[in-house]
Amino acid sequence: MKTKLSKKRAISTVLTTVIILVSSVVLGSGVVLYGTSLFQGGTQTENISVTGTKVWVHQTDPGGAAWGATGVRNTGDKVVAVDKISLRGIDIPFGQWYVDTTLTAAEFQQALNHTGWVNALPATNGPAISKLGACVGDANYLCIDQDSWGVGTNVIQGVAATGPVSLNPGSTAVIYFKINNGTITTLDSGVATTVSVFAGKAGGPQSITVSGQ
Repeated sequence: MKTKLSKKRAISTVLTTVIILVSSVVLGSGVVLYGTSLFQGGTQTENISVTGTKVWVHQTDPGGAAWGATGVRNTGDKVVAVDKISLRGIDIPFGQWYVDTTLTAAEFQQALNHTGWVNALPATNGPAISKLGACVGDANYLCIDQDSWGVGTNVIQGVAATGPVSLNPGSTAVIYFKINNGTITTLDSGVATTVSVFAGKAGGPQSITVSGQ
């Protein structure tokens, strides 16, 4: 019996070469794009600058009423969220942050001031920082007149935070914060303590001298 020969067609040499060349170009382009994406992602940084941090303790309040303030600027090239402020390792809850992100350069550069104590809102368990007479009198709002010229000139208008404070590259914020009662006391006036401000992994601790007011 004669064996029948199969007449299957094979891929031509030219077509095979074309397929190999196209595959090489596609794979090469993918590698280049992936590498470029990794490079661009790696060159973007998260960084913040923390300035003017202050801590004030009530000189006579037995409960250890104390407040602090800090200025934060996003000096990186990625959006960051300030998500932690702590004193002596104890975190300050977001509800005790009073944040102003609508600042002019002059307002941001002003020294952060304490305007005296009052037993009024915003407060939880003790005296609060005095607000300007023209400011809204509720627990969600805090005004600090930095240069004592009245409303509208170098005034910090802080709204109570409900979560992390988002900052675009180059943006700034001033945050006044009520420290948990008893974290520091009148005995800590003039003593160095540690305040930490973080936006994710950016930031770090600072050594601050407590001021008695």
